[in-house]
Amino acid sequence: MPRTRLRSTLRAGVAALATIGLLAACSANAASDAGDAGQPVYGGTLTYLEHQPPSCLYLPAAGFYPNGGVLNQLTDKLTWQDPKTLKIEPWIAKSWEINADATEYTFHLRDGVTFSDGSPLDAETVAANFDVYGLGNKELKLPVAEFVNNYARSEVIDKSTVKFHFNKPSPGFLQGTSVIGAGLVSKKTISLPYEEQCQLKNVVGSGPFTVANQVVDKEIDLVARKDYSWAPPSFAHQGRAYLDKIKIIVTPEDNVRVGALTSGQADYVRYVQAYDEATVKAAGYRIYAEPTRGVNNGLYLRPANSILQDVNVRKALQAGTDAKEVVETLFTDSYPVATSVLSKLAAGYVDLSAQLGYDPAKANSLLDQAGWVRGADGIREKGGRKLQLSVFVSGPQPLSKQTLELVAQQWTKIGVKLDVRQADSGTQAAALKDAEKTPLVHSMVGRADQDVIKSQFHTRNRDVLLSNDAQLDRLLEEQSALVDANARNAKVAEIQRYVVDQGYAIPLFEEPQVYGAAPYVHGVSFEAVARPSFYDVWLSKKDK
Repeated sequence: MPRTRLRSTLRAGVAALATIGLLAACSANAASDAGDAGQPVYGGTLTYLEHQPPSCLYLPAAGFYPNGGVLNQLTDKLTWQDPKTLKIEPWIAKSWEINADATEYTFHLRDGVTFSDGSPLDAETVAANFDVYGLGNKELKLPVAEFVNNYARSEVIDKSTVKFHFNKPSPGFLQGTSVIGAGLVSKKTISLPYEEQCQLKNVVGSGPFTVANQVVDKEIDLVARKDYSWAPPSFAHQGRAYLDKIKIIVTPEDNVRVGALTSGQADYVRYVQAYDEATVKAAGYRIYAEPTRGVNNGLYLRPANSILQDVNVRKALQAGTDAKEVVETLFTDSYPVATSVLSKLAAGYVDLSAQLGYDPAKANSLLDQAGWVRGADGIREKGGRKLQLSVFVSGPQPLSKQTLELVAQQWTKIGVKLDVRQADSGTQAAALKDAEKTPLVHSMVGRADQDVIKSQFHTRNRDVLLSNDAQLDRLLEEQSALVDANARNAKVAEIQRYVVDQGYAIPLFEEPQVYGAAPYVHGVSFEAVARPSFYDVWLSKKDK
């Protein structure tokens, strides 16, 4: 975006904020004047701007990043994963034992933990949560959680001890108890049908904040729970959260979010676009580009599509895509060029950059071999059909429209037409499940465990490829049951090679979650895959 246009757009966006009530909210943002920037103080309201409204908040289905700003404040987990070391630490579970083949996990729970409705967080409630997460509930239409593999049953030993049994080894389960989808909710919540668990008003957790108010798709107000006293033991801060309130406001327009932040009308925002990073920094505000440590942002090609069923066509598209140009044209150093299906920070990562290099000559040769011949308009044809594909813009992915349009330009050079379609809530959901209507998708998945690759590709998980590839499913199931970490990482490397060799994936970049925060916002922290936690956040005196 030209700088003059960007500046005028920002000015317009700031003016528009008054119409959505942010200026009124601003007056409540100042924290207590007590203390200095080095000493946390209690009080104040944090105004946090989110790019998109939350979606369904049923925990196993709640991985969507806008949900994290809400659910991470309302729910606790059995364990905590340190975002720096990735070590799994105690939280609601004060200790645990795992048998030799990872088929039995026994957790010992802290005493005195309660949900916000006053009910106890005890072994029976934990068992009820994980029976749903591990087995689902057809009657209530509750799907199985993708972070649980080979689950058999729970066993309540006593009020503070619960044991989980698995049909086969499940080495990823311990880490799974730390993810957003493993948030613990009350018995009343976990007993509701899917449609009701999706609604924020029905999410009763044990976290440091509770919901005070919601205007659906527009605003959520959270208030600190005064009696909260069970943060992970490794935290220096114990007891209630520092903030009194959090005001989460859905603000889709990029320029409005950034303009609000840099003008002091908002304190903290998610989804700072690459072209706005310099603006935020120039205003003296902080950028947090947090890694998601999982399956990279990329294009995922569906072999059930009648054009893409030919592996030569898939591999031609892979070779005809210049990921480096995408990053250098649209993004910043916060977005490393992908060198594999997984991020460099992911467990089991293997460098496949040699196989993923931009090679238009190879792409043209593969399409020639596949029988696609250039027509008069430059687009290849075969049997009277043009080599034409379509893809939906993906709202959660940064600059998805611009990324896809640039890839479309690159593909034109090898005789392929890519139609970039705007998301349409009326038809997109059904079209995404049909490989003929949606030949490829733009997506990523974050999780700091080897099972992230299973989440993306297995036919019983996200099934991004719609592939019905029995060999791929077998490889994914094998890695999820390997107890030895080295063997598991080796299997993850094998899966990455297989996915690339089959031309299923065109990795583009390692996607971060990019946040901006005012200099008076302290204690900013994130879980291991970049969702925010507001428990430690505190506000020093604002500069007027």
